[in-house]
Amino acid sequence: MFELICNVLLWLGLAYTWFFDVLEAPVPTRVARNPYSLQPDVWPKVIIGLLLVCVALNVHRILRKNEDNPDFTLSAFWASARRFLFSKIFLGILIVVGAGLVLEPLGYMATCFLVLFLYGLLLGERRVIRLFLMSALITLLLYVVFSVLLSVNLPRGTIPEMREFALRVELLIAQAKSALGLL
Repeated sequence: MFELICNVLLWLGLAYTWFFDVLEAPVPTRVARNPYSLQPDVWPKVIIGLLLVCVALNVHRILRKNEDNPDFTLSAFWASARRFLFSKIFLGILIVVGAGLVLEPLGYMATCFLVLFLYGLLLGERRVIRLFLMSALITLLLYVVFSVLLSVNLPRGTIPEMREFALRVELLIAQAKSALGLL
């Protein structure tokens, strides 16, 4: 039933996109004046049209496959949905979504540490001090790999204390790098 509901919602979203020109883009004047050029909405509409057909066929397949299934009811779906909402998978999804929401204000280091720590708790680690230390070490290792070795700019955070912390860590790493002669 979950697959059917997801497919129907997907079909409705695609239909909305098709009919209400959500993908409309400004057309350059030289393209608009050329009668032989494709407009910017042609390929997205073709792809969405094909997806609408494929999703409709999938809905039909799901309904035919489950027409004699006694567990293919809305009440069975709600029972399984309740189990899913309290599962470790859903809690893991919430951790990732939460990380996406707090990445900008907290910065990379705090967000990475929190994600690793919370996932460790979710997976059953009960030695909190060990988990705390491992999360801190892995965060620092990932920071050094991406920021120092690969020169990726990681978010420092918009909260002043978090930004100051990130800048201090960057300064310490830069000093260690110059002391070792790696610069």
